[in-house]
Amino acid sequence: MNRRARSTPVASLSIVLPAYNEEANIERSVEQCVAVASRLAKQYEVIVVDDGSSDGTRGVVEGLVRHSQNKVRLLSHHTNRGYGAALRTGVTSARYDFVFFTDSDNQFDVSELEYFLPLMDEYEMVTGFRVYRYDTVLRCMLSWIYNRLVGVLFRLRVRDVDCAFKLMRREVVQQVSIECDNFFVNTELLAKARKWNFRIAEKGVRHYPRMAGETTVRPSDIPRTLATVFSMWRRIYFPSRKEFDRLRVTAPSRSEVTEFKPARD
Repeated sequence: MNRRARSTPVASLSIVLPAYNEEANIERSVEQCVAVASRLAKQYEVIVVDDGSSDGTRGVVEGLVRHSQNKVRLLSHHTNRGYGAALRTGVTSARYDFVFFTDSDNQFDVSELEYFLPLMDEYEMVTGFRVYRYDTVLRCMLSWIYNRLVGVLFRLRVRDVDCAFKLMRREVVQQVSIECDNFFVNTELLAKARKWNFRIAEKGVRHYPRMAGETTVRPSDIPRTLATVFSMWRRIYFPSRKEFDRLRVTAPSRSEVTEFKPARD
């Protein structure tokens, strides 16, 4: 991979980590994000969105928030609403110039974000593609077919649409709405960014096996995902008047999301 690191820190960076039942992974994930962000940005925040976890994910992050000196934030959904909903909550709550998101399962090396930042001088979004991905053969085959399908439908020249390693300028977050609540959100972001003529680059990232927890993606998601793909294609390219009026970002209501604020001593 051609690597070129940024020599000077960016002004500000928000890192978003959607999390659902990631108690065994979340502490390491947050600590790595803090270490990387503190080196790459003058101002930064790490936003964990707990999507109604039933394990101890929230408790672990609350402890991290207490000792983070306001660098780590915890936003929580009262019930499990889906990966896309968690990502929507995170990116619409982000405060800074660059917004990056990845998964909380430690299957990516967040330090590779360093090699994405130089590309932001010429592009509004940089998306990763997994190198030597650690998934089952069936899942890799389905992913290959899916990438070809959405590439044709949405005119995307991206080899790994669903790679959860994406960096965006704030104007992309402000312009592109996230409507879906499921794993189609990666496709939706890229398709709408393409529709709005944002410049998109891609760069390879290393992919590692999951060491704890389990994926929430199931084969049963395939029919629903395909239905969502064709529905989203129609809504992006042939929206009704009502759908067109909703194309801008809308933040989740406060009743759906709470932010943890530690008590002051």
